[in-house]
Amino acid sequence: MAESATSTHKLHYRQARFLISAATLAQCPTDVGAEVAFAGRSNAGKSSAINALTSQKALARISKTPGRTQLINYFTIGETGRHLVDLPGYGYAKVPEKVKREWQTHLSNYLRNRQALRGLVLLMDVRHPLSEFDQMMLGWANEARMPVHILLTKSDKLKRGPAAASLQKVRHALKEWEDLVSVQLFSSLKYDGVEQAHAKLDEWLADPSVMDGVNDAVDAETVEDPFDD
Repeated sequence: MAESATSTHKLHYRQARFLISAATLAQCPTDVGAEVAFAGRSNAGKSSAINALTSQKALARISKTPGRTQLINYFTIGETGRHLVDLPGYGYAKVPEKVKREWQTHLSNYLRNRQALRGLVLLMDVRHPLSEFDQMMLGWANEARMPVHILLTKSDKLKRGPAAASLQKVRHALKEWEDLVSVQLFSSLKYDGVEQAHAKLDEWLADPSVMDGVNDAVDAETVEDPFDD
């Protein structure tokens, strides 16, 4: 886990670039350095949030069919060893139940066993938070003692009062996990909450100590984009 903010420096998220896609945990980059994973239901605005956080329009491809992406997508930030990880969307996709179960297995395996993982960003539609999938992800994170930062997305869809009420409702529901979970409002459309989210990412990723061992690791990374059909 990252140390105090006094030992960190800000990262340049605009420099994020696609690195690799993995179908399983075994295909992920060498397990060193630090990474933050993004998870959420397929209609929670995950790709839009990643694009907003990196000030790029199409870093994370936005599909018209939620749940289309079934891969773990890696984006590197400025230098080898620091990554943003886009996990497969789940819960809305029109895919066979067998595929959904496989996603669950891979997600659970990733959260429990990935040593470089420093935190999980869990995205929830502010109008429909704490779905069954959200609860499942929080349960896995709690078992792994993995810190979670919740983005209540699409906050621009609600007026200020209802949005604040939804924020308080989620905080109250997760009060027993307040040492592990933090929550904020977020709008990819209006870029509301971007700076607050950056501060959390910096807390997890920017500590120089996370780079220990990175230069000695075997670099098997590639920049071949699987979306270029």
